[in-house]
Amino acid sequence: MPKFGKMRVDAVVYVNDALKSLLHEDQSLRQLVNAAMLPGVVEPVIGMPDIHEGFGLPIGGVMAIERHGVISAGAVGYDINCGVRLLRTDLEARDLSKETLYKLIERIEHYVPTGIGKKGKHKGITRRIFDDVVHNGVEAVIEAGFGEREDLAYIEDGGRLAGADISAVSKEAQERGEEQLGTLGGGNHFIEIQRVDRILDEELAEAFGLFEGQVAVMIHTGSRGFGHQIATDYTKILWEAAKKYGIEVPEKGLAAAPIDSKEGKSYYKAMAAAVNFAFSNRQIIMCDVVKAFEDVLKKSAESMGFKLVYDVAHNIAKWERHGGRDLLVHRKGATRALPAGHNQNPTRYMQTGHPALVPGSMGTGSYVVVGTGELTESFFSVNHGAGRRLSRTKAKSITKQEFERAMGDVIYNAGSYKDIVDESPLAYKDVEEVVDVLVKRGVTIPVARLVPLAVVKGAD
Repeated sequence: MPKFGKMRVDAVVYVNDALKSLLHEDQSLRQLVNAAMLPGVVEPVIGMPDIHEGFGLPIGGVMAIERHGVISAGAVGYDINCGVRLLRTDLEARDLSKETLYKLIERIEHYVPTGIGKKGKHKGITRRIFDDVVHNGVEAVIEAGFGEREDLAYIEDGGRLAGADISAVSKEAQERGEEQLGTLGGGNHFIEIQRVDRILDEELAEAFGLFEGQVAVMIHTGSRGFGHQIATDYTKILWEAAKKYGIEVPEKGLAAAPIDSKEGKSYYKAMAAAVNFAFSNRQIIMCDVVKAFEDVLKKSAESMGFKLVYDVAHNIAKWERHGGRDLLVHRKGATRALPAGHNQNPTRYMQTGHPALVPGSMGTGSYVVVGTGELTESFFSVNHGAGRRLSRTKAKSITKQEFERAMGDVIYNAGSYKDIVDESPLAYKDVEEVVDVLVKRGVTIPVARLVPLAVVKGAD
């Protein structure tokens, strides 16, 4: 989309013919155009194949900003560091009966509170270490007994974004955060027991420890009320700051201030705190999920072969080197995917590129992919999932029969389909089409396809 009007740079959207027709059903293109108007923006502003309307930058949006430009809360999103973590096991899916799967999701719910506003079950620990968590990330919860130090090598940025400062976070946000570590939340967040359905690249799959028929677990959640409150606070602060500094921002959703301004620096400090919270949240949930498996299967985690494959962030802004320049890359509903040889890869994945995780809906497949050298055109970014095609309101019209047909044999925890109907597979784009766009463009290599066996959702 060539620049026009007040756009400073072009916008690029990765879609095929099937997905292109969906672009005009919401405001995502207009939101990309608005992002292309911000000071310091670098060409191009990117829309991923799963793009859909958000608040500010569309979900599935990528925007890089030069140092003299702005930082935008709306280009990160309300669920700061919403992300996905994948665990692998030595278990075979064929050995898990439906009865066992039901017991597993019941036990997972016993340990992991689900739904909006729920409080964690480790409050005695998490309140004590909260300050350490927001500054030091996953290392703090590992020291408190959740996981092993080797886990840090399998988390983006080692589970910590530098620069966090709790003094930049409101008291209200802090109070919400202290109680919610170790909770899943609602909406599109999930814990999914999966089967590795197909291996698509034998060499890469072996490097990632994946094999056909294997049991895996995918965890999708973020910074909960802590990050949401930070985003709420700073949308107001940055909107007023834009006026103060004479910056033209097209809409409040993209509220922005100069990176080096007092307000811009404060937002970065608060955002980094939420990023570290979210990495830690997924670490605690991972440990609780493993505990649930131990309870139900009467085996130790070691004997079941539980290992962390990788953990990726979706909603984040951070400094990266691209084309010889330091850029503040905002990803909202997009995933970093460093190719083989990139110096920021974890040592374990230096020769392969780290895994990027692309969940589908709770009734369809998910993918593990890796990036290629062609990803420079998207600032080493790929899509973060399938992407919504129906708003939550429209999805409420899906009938029980339609919902059950779409779910097939997948077991879910909700008492009524109405509690999670807005997360129906019918509300999402075809993940096969979405993944195929970047594969055909040569920017990703598909490694494995996983399918859901049972899913834990948090009802709204």
